[in-house]
Amino acid sequence: MSENTEVKATPNLRLKGRLMSASEIERTLVRLAHEIVERNNGGTNLGLVGIKRRGVPLAQRLAAHIAKIEKHPVDTGVLDIAFYRDDLSTRDIRPVVTPGALGFDVNGRDIILMDDVLYTGRTIRAALDALFAHGRPKSVQLLVLIDRGHRELPIQATFVGRHIPTSRREIIEVKLNEIDGQEEVLLVELAD
Repeated sequence: MSENTEVKATPNLRLKGRLMSASEIERTLVRLAHEIVERNNGGTNLGLVGIKRRGVPLAQRLAAHIAKIEKHPVDTGVLDIAFYRDDLSTRDIRPVVTPGALGFDVNGRDIILMDDVLYTGRTIRAALDALFAHGRPKSVQLLVLIDRGHRELPIQATFVGRHIPTSRREIIEVKLNEIDGQEEVLLVELAD
């Protein structure tokens, strides 16, 4: 794919390259599942919480991998975070949480909070507030498929699929079968 190829869904973005294929995403999730189990001495007290949208299928897939490793099911839940405006810019973004049931009791649990891309940290900050509104976990760890840098808040992921340094003009697009009907991670750039 050339740098001048236009991304069809968004005409003001230019495709720069594919960062991960479907098989690379799957291998990364298998690795992350093993890291979670190792760091948490098994999976008996774990609860996986996906930030809607793409954090949810990541949490569900990781729960399935951990269940295979540990031979017992892992609870998964959903946090719904919305933005007042487009999240492609970093100015004046205020993530807001849509109230709703998480899906399981978080009190005293080791919670793994999941999102597809870690950027400024604002979404995670909102998600932490929402999570603690549901109860008091024993611990909270953050898992992201991609950490692209440019933090505005002191938030770091415990588990990272890939670190991909980006410029502020670049955007990471994660596409998952459950939501997008395709599976890949792309690097795109704002076109002039």
